[in-house]
Amino acid sequence: MKNNSPTATSSTLPERVQSANIWRLAIAQALAGANSVVVYATGAIVGNLLAPSPMLATLPISLFVVGMAACTLPAGALARRRGRRTAFMAGTGAGVLTGLLAMLAVIMGWFWLFCLATFFGGSYAAVVLSFRFAAADGVEPKRRPRALSLVMAGGVAAGVVGPQLVTFTMDLWPPHTFALTFLVQAAVAALSALILSGVRLPMPGAADIAGGRPLAVIARQQRFIAAAVTGAVTYMLMNFLMTAAPLAMHLCGHSQEASNLGLQWHVIAMYGPSFFTGNLIARFGAGRIAIVGLLLTGLAAAVGLGGIDVTHFWWTLVLLGLGWNFGFLGASALVLECHRPEEKTRVQSLNDFIVFSLMAIGSFSSGGLLSAYGWNAVLWVSFVPLVLTVFALAASMKNRAARAVE
Repeated sequence: MKNNSPTATSSTLPERVQSANIWRLAIAQALAGANSVVVYATGAIVGNLLAPSPMLATLPISLFVVGMAACTLPAGALARRRGRRTAFMAGTGAGVLTGLLAMLAVIMGWFWLFCLATFFGGSYAAVVLSFRFAAADGVEPKRRPRALSLVMAGGVAAGVVGPQLVTFTMDLWPPHTFALTFLVQAAVAALSALILSGVRLPMPGAADIAGGRPLAVIARQQRFIAAAVTGAVTYMLMNFLMTAAPLAMHLCGHSQEASNLGLQWHVIAMYGPSFFTGNLIARFGAGRIAIVGLLLTGLAAAVGLGGIDVTHFWWTLVLLGLGWNFGFLGASALVLECHRPEEKTRVQSLNDFIVFSLMAIGSFSSGGLLSAYGWNAVLWVSFVPLVLTVFALAASMKNRAARAVE
C-alpha cells in the first residue's frame, strides 16, 4: 500500500553524508548569518545618513525583508527543478552582490543603490533559511527536528562574527564609514558558496517536480495554518523590534559599539538554544515549544518598556532572540509534519513566503512608528499579534488532541 503520511521518508542518506551535510550547512549558516547581522546593524544607520527623509531611515531593512519574501517562491521552484545546491549557489551570488553594491552606495552617497543592495541581501537570506529544511532531506523523520536545529545552531558564530566585523571595519576606509564592512561582507558570502558546493543532497525526481497534492489542499490544513501563522508572527515581531532597536539606541545617545554588542548577544540568543531545541521539541512537542517562544517575545517587549538604559535594550534583544529560537524552530518543526516528501519544497517555500511577507509589514511599520511615536509605541504594538497567535496556536493544539482521542 502506498504511504500517504506526511512523514513518509524519501531515500535516506548514509549517516556519514548526513553529518557532512549538517556541518557544511551549519558553517554556511554562520557565515550567511554574519551577512544578515551586518545589514541589520548598519541598515538603519546608513539609511539615516543617506535617506532624503528620516521617515525612510529603516527602508533599506524593510527592502531586505521584501527581498526575502519576493525570492522565497522562485528559490523554492529552482530547488525543486534543479536541486537545492543550485538554489544555494544563486543565493550566495546575491550575497556577494549585496556587499559590492552597498559599498558602492556608501562611497557614492546613493540611497537608492543601498536599498537595492539590501533587497539582494534579502534574496540571499531567503535561500539561507532553506538550509534548515535541507538538513532534514534524507534524514529519518524522528531525527529531523534535531538536524534542523543543529544547522540553525551555526548562527551562534554569526552572532559573534557579524557585529565584530562591523566594529573592526566600519572606520577603516575614511571618510566612507562602513564601506570596507560591506566589501568584507561580499568576501564572506563567496566563502559560504565554496563551503556549500560540497553539500550532497538527493536530487529531485519526477514526483518532486510534479509536487504531489494541490498546494491549496495542503494550505487549508489547520496544522499548516497554525505553523505558518506562528512562524510568521514570531519572525515578524523579532524583525519589528530588531529593526527599530539600533536606531532607537542611537537616538537615545548610546554608542554604535553598544548597539553592535546588543545585536551580537541577540543573535547568539537566537541561535544558541538550537543545540538543544530539537531535543525539547522531540520531548514536549513542537506546539508547546512554539508557545514558550511567543511568551518569551512578550517578555522581551515588557522589559523594553521598563526603560531606555543600555541594559534595557540588551535584555530586550536577548529575550527577543530566545523567543525567536523557540517560536520559529517550533513552527518549522510543525511544517515538517504537514507535507509528503514530494511536496516538501513547495510547502516549505509557501510557509517561508507567508513568514517573510508578514515580516515586511512589520519592518515597514516599525520605522514609521519609531520616528512618529517613539520606542515605547513600537513595543506596545507588538503585543497585539502576539496575544492573538498564542490563543490561535493553543486552540489548534487542543483541537488536534481532541481528534487524537476520538
